[in-house]
Amino acid sequence: MDATLVNPFVEGTLHILDTTAFVKVKPDPPFLKTDRKALGDITGYLEISGDLTGSAAVSFSEKSILGIVSAMFGEDMTEINDEIKDAVGEISNMVAGHVTTKIAELSKKVKVKFKEIIQGQGASIPHMEGSKYILALPFRTTKGKVIIEVSYI
Repeated sequence: MDATLVNPFVEGTLHILDTTAFVKVKPDPPFLKTDRKALGDITGYLEISGDLTGSAAVSFSEKSILGIVSAMFGEDMTEINDEIKDAVGEISNMVAGHVTTKIAELSKKVKVKFKEIIQGQGASIPHMEGSKYILALPFRTTKGKVIIEVSYI
């Protein structure tokens, strides 16, 4: 998998977490997933279309998303509720916009679009059929774990 097509997801996610919630991030070793099960408790799912076809996901542990949204809103969030789901959707939308812009700079026309929230660790992420690899990029943050998944057909 071409790193230039994966890096915009990493850059976008880390930039958004840093600027909106002041979250610092450290990478763990990436790996190829062998299934479509969510590695976090709540996930924003993105579809990629245009010159490239694929999907991506940004998954958060419950601890991380509660800490991130608490920092964003300036109030203590204690459970995954509609506000948390909305925040995951907004983070996913911002990542999608960043990735669309960055990949366009590589002379590729793509649209990355937020599709849905998937809740529950182990829930199925509907990565595109026909994708050979699902690259998982785990990160440790000051709030907890975040995992970015990217898959191209």
